[in-house]
Amino acid sequence: MSDSLYIEKELSWLSFNQRVLQEAQDHSVPIIERVRFLGIFSNNQDEFYKVRVAALKRRIILNELKSKDDGSIQLLNDVQAKLAELQQDFDDTYREIILTLARRNIFLINEDQLSDNHQNWVRKYFKDKVLRHITPIVLTKRTDLVRFLKDEYTYLAVEVKKADKESHLLIEIPTDSLPRFVVLPPDGSKTRKTLIILDNIIRFCLDDLLRGFYEYDSVAAYSIKMTRDAEYDLTDEVDQGLLEKMSEGIKQRLTAEPVRFVYDREMPNSMVKRLSKMLHISKLDHSVSGSRYHNFKDFIGFPNVGRKYLENPKLPALNCRDFDSFDTVFNAISARDILLYYPYHKFRYISEFVRQASFDPKVTSIKINIYRVAKKSHLMNSLIDAANNGKRVTVVIELRARFDEGANIGWAQMLTDAGVKVVFGVPSLKVHSKLLLVTRKEDDQRVYYSHIGTGNFHEKTAKIYTDFALFTKNQEIGQEVENVFRFIQQPYRRFKFQHLIVSPNDTRRRLFSLIDYEINQANAGNPAAITIKVNNLVDKGVVTRLYAASKAGVKIRMIIRGMCSLVPGLEGNNDNIKIISIVDRFLEHPRVFHFHHSGEDQVYIASFDWMTRNIEERVEVGVPIYNDELKQRVIDLLDLQFADTTKARIIDAKQQNQYVQRGNRRKIRSQVWTHDYLKAIESKPRRKVVEEDNP
Repeated sequence: MSDSLYIEKELSWLSFNQRVLQEAQDHSVPIIERVRFLGIFSNNQDEFYKVRVAALKRRIILNELKSKDDGSIQLLNDVQAKLAELQQDFDDTYREIILTLARRNIFLINEDQLSDNHQNWVRKYFKDKVLRHITPIVLTKRTDLVRFLKDEYTYLAVEVKKADKESHLLIEIPTDSLPRFVVLPPDGSKTRKTLIILDNIIRFCLDDLLRGFYEYDSVAAYSIKMTRDAEYDLTDEVDQGLLEKMSEGIKQRLTAEPVRFVYDREMPNSMVKRLSKMLHISKLDHSVSGSRYHNFKDFIGFPNVGRKYLENPKLPALNCRDFDSFDTVFNAISARDILLYYPYHKFRYISEFVRQASFDPKVTSIKINIYRVAKKSHLMNSLIDAANNGKRVTVVIELRARFDEGANIGWAQMLTDAGVKVVFGVPSLKVHSKLLLVTRKEDDQRVYYSHIGTGNFHEKTAKIYTDFALFTKNQEIGQEVENVFRFIQQPYRRFKFQHLIVSPNDTRRRLFSLIDYEINQANAGNPAAITIKVNNLVDKGVVTRLYAASKAGVKIRMIIRGMCSLVPGLEGNNDNIKIISIVDRFLEHPRVFHFHHSGEDQVYIASFDWMTRNIEERVEVGVPIYNDELKQRVIDLLDLQFADTTKARIIDAKQQNQYVQRGNRRKIRSQVWTHDYLKAIESKPRRKVVEEDNP
């Protein structure tokens, strides 16, 4: 496929993060939420450097060794240019937000703006709370700065001057022990709320820290931050278990080479050169002169010290009538398939499913695969309880879930100690499916209760990520879920799936078959349509097939949150393709596919994006929605998002991220309307059913 028909995923991802920054720039968004979107944008940028930029850098180095040019250098230049543009927009937005906060009587001040009363308070706070956490590191020729600096932290690089002599120190900002934002006591007006960043408290108290140890004429502190390559190699030692290999791999990440060095633009040039040399910053790395504050990801937790209206009003999570109408989750699932949609629904239903299974006398086994899970997880504790109660519990833990490896290693050890069978998946494939299978013995028969979802079993992210979760007693689906678990443990076996779409088994074939059916219908002059909702669309084979479908006359609608390599608006290739992206208070995360299929409406929810890695290099699962009521519910929710006139952006060839124009249409904010839609459904009463009522 011609490169003109394909947008590089790195540039497309930066376009997505630009949409996040738009939320911080949007004056209709409550000001505290705008501050938090700055934090989300910054956190995303950090991950982009760790993963995307680092991978691009490795590719360039490998190409140089092979005397090969695949366009990676030009792509890196384009990426760095876009990053610089976004950084400038970010800095401008930050300044504007600080002024807007001040107009709301919330002041984020620096050390030079402290009143006399606040100066005294800050010195006491530093002595009582901060000082114990600070041990300056003196920079010498022997200092291994690459090994010393931590990826997730901000540092103050301190220059101490005495006549012509200079000394340099590094101070780690102790945000793991103290809040980044400190609320100062009232000083005069009670309506005025004043905050100061921990960095500036340390700056103000440098004399208290260094007096008696150094003689100096002047001392100054400049903020720095370093981002490392997030990739690592796993040893091939045969006698070393995967758990031990992963632990070693994470240690490699802690000392990996930097890919970005950010420093205060006021830092003296001699100091910049010294630090860059100590960090081995190369021409391929991104060295950025920025503002005096780094690690803006901490702004995600910016406190609201003002009125309630300064942040989004709460959308209370809903109870599910299909579960609440029954005494047990098993009776509820036996009565009908149940579809939850987080965070609009309460996550406790999945936790309750596992809790009841942990002590139900009829339950014989529980199987689940874990990709990401909360640090304090009721669900994981229930699995341990189940093992203590004599249930056969199997937990497939993906140790290579990026940035969650350490937490997953900890859970693996805890589960193993409790007698749970822990499986580390397939060596060459990440297990990314969201499966839970409970087996009960009913009337001397083995009966499956299945959960197939689009998101992780994670209590925390379920409050901010939108995701579907299907609960079903369909025995054919249950048997296929069982076969997925068998495949994970016995990857040499081959299973056929009639209902589930399973990667890497048959996802590409099944997707192509579904798309080709619509193409054939369009060629025959019949109605043909495809609606897709994914996080990312970057697989060239799928993109090519969608171009073919568009040429044939298939009406294609897509909601893509993140990367989109398909180029919209190319005449003759995608005249029938409409793509939008929605960024709002919740992160859009579900993967949903709707095919017209001659009016039969085939609807799937899945764990996989339309990316090559998800189709060919991971264990992923998609499930059809068979219940007509639930199928229509999913279709309605998709239609509601396409009707969004507030938070929907148009994805075009130039990646301009223009908002969908409302014109004379109603003002529709789809996430709020989704809550109202589901609330209306859940408020319809169902008759309370006890066990003997259940067939």
